[in-house]
This record gives sequence, structure tokens and C-alpha cells, in this order.
Amino acid sequence: MKAVDTNILIYAARAESPFHASAVKLIASLAEQNDTWAIPWPCAYEFLRVVTNARIFSPPSTLEEALGSLELLRESPSLVMLGDGPAHLRHMLKTVRESAARGNLIHDAHIAAICLEHGVSELYTMDRDFSRFPGLKTTHPFAVPGAK
Repeated sequence: MKAVDTNILIYAARAESPFHASAVKLIASLAEQNDTWAIPWPCAYEFLRVVTNARIFSPPSTLEEALGSLELLRESPSLVMLGDGPAHLRHMLKTVRESAARGNLIHDAHIAAICLEHGVSELYTMDRDFSRFPGLKTTHPFAVPGAK
């Protein structure tokens, strides 16, 4: 099962993003397949926090626009929302210890632990911090402008 990180959701929702068209295409391809794909719950909340923040976007998405984006994604019958399960403490302890996550990386460690707990085979993200978490394969699906 493949999962999508917050930044991919933001790029898909915000037309001014340099990766907007690519993110829309990626999410549409996942949503239209029969294979199960996932969004960790912390990513959904982080998506809401970021796109509705006037310090980040001018103008920010309205709450209804942001919630509507999530509701639209939930229409995909192959989407599952991933949260902390019964083995989460074990995965959290292992993920945090192996990565030596501290401070702001704890949030990413939470997402990584959820993915590992649920058997996510690949996390689509543009956040290179996820490479710190052993056992979680990450894919940076969009070319970064100016990168070689």
C-alpha cells in the first residue's frame, strides 16, 4: 500500500504550488486504481493547519474549501485513513529510537510509525526528513526546479 504525505495534499489543493498539476495527477492516479492507498490521519490534520494558515497562504483556503478537499479524497473507494493502531507504541518507540528524532522531527516520526505499523510499502513525499526512518521507503515524485 502506498501513502501520501501532507505536502502532496497541499500541492494538489493549492493551484499556486509549483507541483500542483503533478500532485493532482498523482492523487488522481492513486484514487482511480483498485489498489489500496492511504493518508495517515496526522497528514490530514496537518493539511488543514497549513492550507488555512494566513501566514503561509494569501489568501488561505477557507475551512470549507480545505474540508471539501478531504471529503473529495474520501470518495475514492480504495483510500484508507491510517491512525494509531494497537501496536503503535512498539512502532513509535522503534521509529523514534532508530532515527534519533527530536523536536519537530517527532511529528514526522509519528507519521512514519503509523505507515510502518500498517505495512505501507512507499510514502510519497517531498520531505527528505522521512529518509531518516529505517524501513520506510520514500519516493520524491516531482522533480525539483533547478535540481540536477
